[in-house]
Amino acid sequence: MAKKLPTQQTATVNPLSLTRTLPHELSEAISTSLASYQKGISGNRKLRLIDYFLTFLVFLGILQFAFCLLVGTFPFNAFLGGFCSTVAQFVLTISLRLQTTGTKEIFQNISSQRAFAEYIFASLLLHFIVYHFIN
Repeated sequence: MAKKLPTQQTATVNPLSLTRTLPHELSEAISTSLASYQKGISGNRKLRLIDYFLTFLVFLGILQFAFCLLVGTFPFNAFLGGFCSTVAQFVLTISLRLQTTGTKEIFQNISSQRAFAEYIFASLLLHFIVYHFIN
């Protein structure tokens, strides 16, 4: 005769209680994240300027993609060059933000001036490559 294994009891969750608390938890998480972000950049104008530029790049990428969907991709090299340039500039700016903020244990030997000079050089190189890609 086979042994009976003990069965585990599963707790039943009311789906209505999840939907009522999910928006509340989501808004609480967003407000906590926003408060932490505001605390982190308070008094740092350079960091705020970098974040504004990152926001601009995100909206520019969305605008280029929407234009491509609505109008079409006739000069595909132009769309590809512009969109890739926007994404690459975003990545370079994130790199600058990481190097100039409080992550000194990773970037010990890099000063803010050197990080900015590398950012400018990489941006010029990026735009030179994109310019030659578009023709």
